[in-house]
Amino acid sequence: MNKPLLAALATLAITGVGVAPAAASPAAPASPAAPASPAAPAVRAVTFAGTVALSNCSGSVVRLPASEDDDPALVMSNGHCLETGFPAAGEVVVDQPSSRTFGLLNASGTRVGTLRAGKIAYATMTDTDVSLYQLTSTYAQIRSSYGISPLTLNDTRPAAGTAITVVSGYWKRTYACAIDGFAYRLKEGEWTWKDSVRYTSACQTIGGTSGSPVVDNATGNVVAVNNTGNEDGGRCTDNNPCEVAENGTVTVREGINYAQQTYQIPACFGLDNKLDLSRSGCVLPKP
Repeated sequence: MNKPLLAALATLAITGVGVAPAAASPAAPASPAAPASPAAPAVRAVTFAGTVALSNCSGSVVRLPASEDDDPALVMSNGHCLETGFPAAGEVVVDQPSSRTFGLLNASGTRVGTLRAGKIAYATMTDTDVSLYQLTSTYAQIRSSYGISPLTLNDTRPAAGTAITVVSGYWKRTYACAIDGFAYRLKEGEWTWKDSVRYTSACQTIGGTSGSPVVDNATGNVVAVNNTGNEDGGRCTDNNPCEVAENGTVTVREGINYAQQTYQIPACFGLDNKLDLSRSGCVLPKP
């Protein structure tokens, strides 16, 4: 897992998104009747607004597509970032009291306030690696006090090649790359995760980035939660996850980092952001 406070920090590389110029043909002059080229689609600027710093990890204030302003807000991070320690394989935490605090950041990465949890709504390290805290504040109260809106969880599966940014509230750093592909199973020590996002090599996330939202650059929506990487080429061990294909083939990718998809989460919450694991379409592990 991407744990905080490593002995040596990797050098931050922020990769910009560029557009290649169209190739011109000198032998073919432009026709005056030719229509102007259409403008490139707008890409949303990814900022720190709505991200949070935990005591040991990163996270973000998130809303579901159907969330309303007067719903209690949710903070998303990793299951392995819980203040109570790593959940065991097969363990699912639901509706547990918590008074954990989170440092709320604005667009430039400045801490503007402190949010407090009322409970851990859901957390697990089985099939995925996620924690969702229910706050004592509503989205409307956060916006009124700090001018910060939540990030929206996408409810559809992202595609390979999607340009993404991992936004760490803990380090106030961003990592830009793309979704390289997906691991059928990602195994690390006693834990196994399903359909994990594999980054291209540009996203060299480090300890403390655990729980960071993975943002689709084109929409601004969250498509995954950052959680781990293979640090030194180990095979399926702690801090050295391996990919396991459907046929059982094991692949080790040293230096490559991963995230867990989040599109499954909205189906498991109902009215007023209440967790309901019995809802139709909910596939998150149950206690």
